[in-house]
Amino acid sequence: MTARHRLHHIAEPFTDEGLRAVIDVRRQIPGLPIVVLSQYVEQLYARELMSDRAGAVGYLLKDRVLYVGQFVAGVRQVAAGSTVMDPDVVGALLTHRSADPHLLELTPREHEVLSLMAQGRSNASIAGRMFVSEKTVSKHSYNIFTKLGLEPSEDDNRRILAVLAYLEG
Repeated sequence: MTARHRLHHIAEPFTDEGLRAVIDVRRQIPGLPIVVLSQYVEQLYARELMSDRAGAVGYLLKDRVLYVGQFVAGVRQVAAGSTVMDPDVVGALLTHRSADPHLLELTPREHEVLSLMAQGRSNASIAGRMFVSEKTVSKHSYNIFTKLGLEPSEDDNRRILAVLAYLEG
C-alpha cells in the first residue's frame, strides 16, 4: 500500500459498520459490556444500544480519551454493569426529544438531576455539581421515579429506566 493510498483510506468519509457490528453483537449476547468509542454522535445507534435496558453500555467520544482518568473510570463503570454516556451524546439525544407528559411534571431541579443522571453521574457527583447534599439528590431521584411511574423492582434498574424515558421523551 502506497502512502497516497493510505492517506486516502484514512480520509474516507465516516461509515457506521463498527456501530452496526456492536448492535449485532449486543443482540447475540444480551448484557455483554460494550464501550463504543466514536468520533461522531450517532443518535440512532445510541438509542438502540440503550433500548435493550441491559446496562453495561458506554458511548464515549474519542476526544475524551485525552482525559485518561475519566476514560478509564467510564470503562470500569461499564465493566461493572453501569451505563456511561458522553455528555455530548446525551446532549445530542436531548435535542430531539418530544414532550412526554410525565416529564412535564418534573420540577426544574428534578430535570437537572435527571439530566446529570443521563450523563452517567453518581449521586455524589450530582450533589457536588448542584451544591446540595446526597440526601437531597436521593429525594429528587425518588420524586423522579414516582412521577415517571417507576416502582421499585428487583428486575429493573429505575435509574436507567428514568434516563431512557428522559432520552426517549
